[in-house]
Amino acid sequence: SSQIYPIHLPRETRTRRALLICNIEFEHFSKRNGAEVDVKGMTKLLEGLGYVVDIHCNLTSQGMAMVMKDFADRKEHCTSDSTFLVFMSHGVRAGLCGTKSRDETTDILSLDTIYETFNNKSCRALLGKPKVVIIQSCRGGKKGYTLVSDSGDPAMPTLSSADTITAGLEDDAIFKVHLESDFATLHSSTPDTVSWRCPVRGSLFIQHLIEQFQNNACNSDLQEIFRKIQYSFGKFPRQLPSQERTTMLRKFYLFPGH
Repeated sequence: SSQIYPIHLPRETRTRRALLICNIEFEHFSKRNGAEVDVKGMTKLLEGLGYVVDIHCNLTSQGMAMVMKDFADRKEHCTSDSTFLVFMSHGVRAGLCGTKSRDETTDILSLDTIYETFNNKSCRALLGKPKVVIIQSCRGGKKGYTLVSDSGDPAMPTLSSADTITAGLEDDAIFKVHLESDFATLHSSTPDTVSWRCPVRGSLFIQHLIEQFQNNACNSDLQEIFRKIQYSFGKFPRQLPSQERTTMLRKFYLFPGH
């Protein structure tokens, strides 16, 4: 189907690769106890889905950017159908903390850097292929919940008219593609809020993510799995995973075992 991302090569010959960056120890912040469990669980999950996982730990923002650039240049992407990009660290509203971070402005990896490194201009080998971004980090200090009553209905939002494209236009371009497409991003929490982690069992988000992929990757597309992960937090109002900056043009089925 044209509505599904193709998987042209059989499992034996395709070269799926995933990148996992996890910062655990910091010069000025607390150690992320339990993050080792997250690394182990995500590695096992991704390997089960057919990806060779490149793991890097305890990097500065510059180090993270360099590792991403090297990964984007890997030739294996030419004979792959997709990639996973997993980031786990302390975080602030602006991005991910490097190991030398001391506040909201020092040693911070902007999330824009991820998309700039893997967009269709910078990483041609992944052009038209799903790029799944998983981000486990706090995004601020708020608790992520509010108290509500059932005594009134919220106001309905006002619908704006859709933009229209002027007919009859032509251009002389040889070939154009979207600068940024085929990304699917799931953050562990909504903007400005914290993410929760157990020192023994690891991050709640990663625990739920692994469970939902294990149970549903055989028959559900990626964004349906993302929705199931979000739904699994329905009775935990302190944290809600958030799909953002998602530019998938088709459905992505992982088809493990095929």
